[in-house]
Amino acid sequence: MTISVAPKSGMNPAGAGPAIAAILAISAAASAFLFWLIYVHPAAASSTQFAFLPALNAVLNGLSATALLVGYNFIRARRIRPHRAAMITAFAFSTLFLVSYIAHHALHGDVRYPLHAAFRSVYLPLLASHIILAVVALPLVLVTFFFSLSGRIPQHRKVARWTFPLWLYVSITGVITYVMLRLAQG
Repeated sequence: MTISVAPKSGMNPAGAGPAIAAILAISAAASAFLFWLIYVHPAAASSTQFAFLPALNAVLNGLSATALLVGYNFIRARRIRPHRAAMITAFAFSTLFLVSYIAHHALHGDVRYPLHAAFRSVYLPLLASHIILAVVALPLVLVTFFFSLSGRIPQHRKVARWTFPLWLYVSITGVITYVMLRLAQG
């Protein structure tokens, strides 16, 4: 499979408004759905049949972070094709994470950090920053991919300077919050 990065003839490289508006609308709808799923929707089951999902989510976040770092190193070395492959891999891991995350919350609902557990004062701000930046990162990731895949490389570079550290932070803090929650639960 070959992905072209050259703009189509007659394409206005700056005229990405409708696509970006659609990305923002999709991102807002996805964030609203996740908020509803986590904080409003009752869990479907309380069984332990899918108890592995939080660990799977942490692994997928870790793999996404790894692919992001590999992709970053490739682009620093000006190796475009391996960079693109690594970033698509990071996107695939993040997408699989999102599917697994939705399944976990649909089945088991929200898992709360124990009230009197150690490091609660560290966990809650870390989780809050993770959630807020995940909401910000989603449209940025999609816009960054849009610019790359539509051949708008200068715009891609500008947005990627913001997207990369946010996406990496969200991936890493996803792993850290999982580990902290597991340790607090004993």
